[in-house]
Amino acid sequence: MKVFKYNRWLLVFIVLGLIASLVISVQRHEVEVQNRQVDMAIDYEGLLELADREGLPAQEVLAQAKEAGFTSLAVYETTFKKFNENGKASAVSGSELLSNYRSGALADPAWREFVASGNVKGNEVYVTGQDPAVSKEVKEDLLRRLGKERVTSHSLAGREVLAVKAHYESFLKMNLGLPTDEMKAVNEAGFYVIARPSNYEGCTKEDVQAVFRRLDGIRVSEIVFSGNQSLGSTKALQATIDELRERNMTWGLIEATSQLQFYPQEGMGEIAKGLGYDRIARLYSIPRDEMPKLKIDTAVERWANTDMERNIRIDLLRIYESPSPNMNLLETNMKYFRDTANLLRERGFTLGPASTFQEYYPSKFLRALVMLGVAAAGVLYLSLIFPRLNANARYQYVLFALFAALAVIPVLMGNGNKIRILAAFAGANLFPALAVIWQLDRVRSFRNDVKMALPKLVVTAALALFVAGAMSYVGAAYLSGALSDTEYFLEFNIYRGIKLTFVLPLVLVALAFLQRFDIFDGKFDDTVGMTEQLRKIFDAPVKVKTLMGIGVVLLAGIVFIARSGHNLGMPVSSTELKFRAFLEQAFYARPRSKELLIGHPAFMLAVMAWQRKWPTMVFFLLVIVAVIGQGSMVETFAHMRTPVYMSFMRGIGGIVLGAGVGAVAMVLAQCWQTLMSAARRN
Repeated sequence: MKVFKYNRWLLVFIVLGLIASLVISVQRHEVEVQNRQVDMAIDYEGLLELADREGLPAQEVLAQAKEAGFTSLAVYETTFKKFNENGKASAVSGSELLSNYRSGALADPAWREFVASGNVKGNEVYVTGQDPAVSKEVKEDLLRRLGKERVTSHSLAGREVLAVKAHYESFLKMNLGLPTDEMKAVNEAGFYVIARPSNYEGCTKEDVQAVFRRLDGIRVSEIVFSGNQSLGSTKALQATIDELRERNMTWGLIEATSQLQFYPQEGMGEIAKGLGYDRIARLYSIPRDEMPKLKIDTAVERWANTDMERNIRIDLLRIYESPSPNMNLLETNMKYFRDTANLLRERGFTLGPASTFQEYYPSKFLRALVMLGVAAAGVLYLSLIFPRLNANARYQYVLFALFAALAVIPVLMGNGNKIRILAAFAGANLFPALAVIWQLDRVRSFRNDVKMALPKLVVTAALALFVAGAMSYVGAAYLSGALSDTEYFLEFNIYRGIKLTFVLPLVLVALAFLQRFDIFDGKFDDTVGMTEQLRKIFDAPVKVKTLMGIGVVLLAGIVFIARSGHNLGMPVSSTELKFRAFLEQAFYARPRSKELLIGHPAFMLAVMAWQRKWPTMVFFLLVIVAVIGQGSMVETFAHMRTPVYMSFMRGIGGIVLGAGVGAVAMVLAQCWQTLMSAARRN
């Protein structure tokens, strides 16, 4: 029997790297627990709409919303469509004025005289205001957006009329700056303002400063830009950065609909670097078309999971537009608001202006130790699949020195971002493989002559699973240690090797298995390794039923990969959604189905297959499936936005529940074997 030695010096460096990784993870946890305040917000216009739908005074609905738990209301730029509805200002097309004048419908003498004097042109828009402060803001913004050559001032019966050269329908929808009166009303109702300004075409430093002047004297929790451009893009971004820093404002970035990174706004990268990542909070809002499909309890649970799992700190809610059974529309929405606030508090969050991460970048010396550990793990794996390398420690040290130099030097020089990604990728794939390979070497060293009683076998398999899980967690620590920093927590950077991480550990373990076992059960002697077995596999004639089986396996693999992550994923059945909801209620963090239902039970059945001397091919397939669970435990930590403690608890829940499922599977397998043995005897 080929015996593979585990180089102790490589193990020492792995332990040193593990210690450094754990120190980084503890520091990361301390940063994460300090960021636990959520700004529960809703659009100011949404609450006004709710009041109108119910025929109630706006102040009454605002007061109930405040009591329900909201801390901020989002205020967007106004438009003439809104002004025409609320009567604070009005815009009428010149063609309409001329038509009304000719038909006699224009009754106001001042306006008739204004038209008769030839001041009105059919291709212009005429703007008047009822409130002096509103009129001043409208004029200021029109001049900034359109220029003096397109805005002309006239006097009409002591009032100013602005003649604007613009397409009427487009003009009604044009943004006209943040309305000061609305922001003051929000503050007076006891809320902070989330300011939602848009960018100007050809934005200048003066334009940016004008936007922020509107915020003077306003209690603002966050500023979140509207549209596909950041304020100041592209030539006045520094002015935006300066204003944000001077006013000590938190900048909110909108999570993309894929729930990965951000909705793209031109200039956001430059602002983030100039402002600092410790001034940024992530915002999420349930998509408008999805909201009506969600029951209240489902939507409430989503908010709690969103804030816990994705570092969202601005929850921008929407109103329900249809009432729930036995409730009116106001009662429906207030229940939704209250339940959301209560559940967030139960999960340990406080409500208020969004908290942000302190700027965190671990010591480069700790990172260097992590790099050393990954280099050692890489050499250790190679030594466990190549007997010649395993037998020659000198070659192992040469390889280690080479890998270590390539990984450590860039990190110590203050760079190494790409090396960190490679190290995270290596750690995520190597350690689950090493965990299973070590278990394979252990079972090979044990005598397998005596049939173990089922209770003892179940306990043995469960203990082996826990040990393998602990070793896989070493990879999780390395992954966290390699990538942890504020940019990853906020998802400005993300780990992009997740899909491959699902597959590569299976390949790594398969190669090691073929080096240790004869999957053809006796057709090869003990000296034959993976090369000869792979050659025989590739040279073997293939039957139609074999091709069909391979097709089923490939289809299962496609489903396995496609259902992972957020992009291009496959839909999830309603039954599985209910099962997930149950797990979310039962555990601190919902265990992953691929661990508790697939990988971990297969691990325990693999122990049974070895001890009961099932065909080696069956043992091999169970081992490969078992790797899925180990890889998934590590891959959970690749989502750096998820707090490290939550990822840890998710894996613990999965391995405990998976051991229970595995125990049931072992009992069923034992019953099946007993029944089949009885049938053969008869």
